[in-house]
Amino acid sequence: MPLFDALFNFARWLTHDQTEAEDLVQETFQKALRGFDSFTLGSDFRAWMFRIMRNTFLTSRTGLQAKMTVPLDAEDEAPVAVTWETPETLVLASVSRQALQTALEELPIAYREVILLCDVEEMKYKDIAEVLSVPIGTVMSRLARGRKLLRQMLAGDQRVAMASKKQA
Repeated sequence: MPLFDALFNFARWLTHDQTEAEDLVQETFQKALRGFDSFTLGSDFRAWMFRIMRNTFLTSRTGLQAKMTVPLDAEDEAPVAVTWETPETLVLASVSRQALQTALEELPIAYREVILLCDVEEMKYKDIAEVLSVPIGTVMSRLARGRKLLRQMLAGDQRVAMASKKQA
């Protein structure tokens, strides 16, 4: 199925629950199939699908509540097969990965979804603007503010991070 992995990954970040993410992806594909005649040829199919998913999420029972924490299942992580890494470097990498995961989960949803679409899904600003139904300038400002807040959170400046979070 086209885009399944990318949509599931985004759904998982939005819902923070594997079962709800599966339901969200299924509902997204159902809506896309039912409304395929509304797709404009020549436009970006990927952005169209992500927009359907986001709108479906926002109208779902958990969309507007957006839980803020969820642990990753150990089975989701690929085993490390690099022989030159030491246990110390593996622990540091794991801590950094966990810190990033935690910081991303604590970001306000408006910043989190822009960062995920841009940095994880590698979408263009124009496509993100279409998915989120906002001007491209809003995408750029949310991305800049979200990245700044993420850097502050990772640097441990919780006081500044919390103040910025309240402004969002």
